[in-house]
Amino acid sequence: MSQTNTTTEPLTDNEHWKAVEFARGAYTSIQQELSKVIVGQQDVIEEILIAIFTRSHALLVGVPGLAKTLMISSLAQTLQMSFKRIQFTPDLMPSDITGTEVIYQDPATGEKQFKFLHGPLFANIVLADEINRTPPKTQAAMLEAMQERRVTVGGKTYTLPKPFFVLATQNPLEQEGTYPLPEAQLDRFLFLISVDYPEVEDEIRIMQMGTGQGGGEIQPVISAEQILFIQETVKLIPVSEHVYRYAQKIVGCTRTRKPEAADFCKKYLNFGAGPRASLSLIIAAKAHALINGQPYVSCENVAAVAKAIMRHRISVNFTAQSEGITSDEVVEMILDYVPKNEPQS
Repeated sequence: MSQTNTTTEPLTDNEHWKAVEFARGAYTSIQQELSKVIVGQQDVIEEILIAIFTRSHALLVGVPGLAKTLMISSLAQTLQMSFKRIQFTPDLMPSDITGTEVIYQDPATGEKQFKFLHGPLFANIVLADEINRTPPKTQAAMLEAMQERRVTVGGKTYTLPKPFFVLATQNPLEQEGTYPLPEAQLDRFLFLISVDYPEVEDEIRIMQMGTGQGGGEIQPVISAEQILFIQETVKLIPVSEHVYRYAQKIVGCTRTRKPEAADFCKKYLNFGAGPRASLSLIIAAKAHALINGQPYVSCENVAAVAKAIMRHRISVNFTAQSEGITSDEVVEMILDYVPKNEPQS
């Protein structure tokens, strides 16, 4: 793979197809490398890669022992980019992740001056392990980095490297000593990825690999420049008017105080999703189309990414909880409720 052009100018038809093929090939190569150590979880890996290809962040939620951390660290090995892991704890301070200023004395002149020591946040891929275990002050330090791709220390602003991704993990069971992420920070994550138990055959394969020789060493297959090229290609994937309207209807019907709200959303939701959900549906659908070799976006692509995008942007109320209705089930109702209205060929 030698494609490194990062132009945002419109591509010719031939260039467009080559870019799509390149992105599809990169996705397949990464999947093949990850299969050496990760068994199953294809949907999870797909969603992580969509987040990366769209210059976004992802939050992985699942019980302990499902290889969330291994998945992210293994993915970092397939990418020729810097990687840092931060274990979030209750005593972690903002300066522990962003960096801090120290007094430096020049050995030649003896002159003292402040020098900024970069924290682990200065990497292409940052694994924020158990992100809900750190207090709000430190969580807030992540907000600027995730949204603005920069940090401010001592009145000075430092730009983070490109590309930059935060891939975070969270345990949904143990809530002792945790600080739930505020809605503003949850909204910064493109996807909330639900990591489930493996299938029977996959779990047997995991036991065989974990107690044997494993599947081999992971090799890097794509560079930072190529990731940037794929990100620009994603932006250039065309979207038809009916797809935009389909995405807007999915989001719009969750807004309980609006006339277009679905009756079941009024019944089950405290509040609906904002405009960032609409943006996320389209950009994620573009990447989903790209990795599947499509040069355009369809309503099916939007539907395929809707659950991971919407589940953390809507809030189920007491009525839903009393009936055992989850946010995922509400999204499934929405997808059944909103017609796709694909144009007739």
